[in-house]
Amino acid sequence: MRDLDELFEGLLRSKFRSRFKLKPADIEYIGKRGMAAIERHARDFVTDRLAASEPKNDGKQTPMRGHPVFIAQHATATCCRKCLQKWHGIARDKSLSSSEIDYTVSVLIGWINNQIDNPRPIV
Repeated sequence: MRDLDELFEGLLRSKFRSRFKLKPADIEYIGKRGMAAIERHARDFVTDRLAASEPKNDGKQTPMRGHPVFIAQHATATCCRKCLQKWHGIARDKSLSSSEIDYTVSVLIGWINNQIDNPRPIV
């Protein structure tokens, strides 16, 4: 798992990762549901779609739109086990531990909070 400041700086340098932004409708959705609900959704998505050592449809399990957490997952390279290994140093061949799930959720919520507070890059 990486230092979050270092991670976000690296993500900004990625042409692919840095193109993801929350749209006004995503921010409105978050405002209506509240951050506590968004964090629950993030935890549910990570647990249901990423936590297994061999998730169903790995590499294709995270939609590119439809929920602010999905956008955050692509922006933060927490969308599949390959990206978790490459960007976060979390091994692909084992189930995620509770601390790895907590870390992944904190990455997602950190990115979302930054998008709400400052739709410009994190740095």
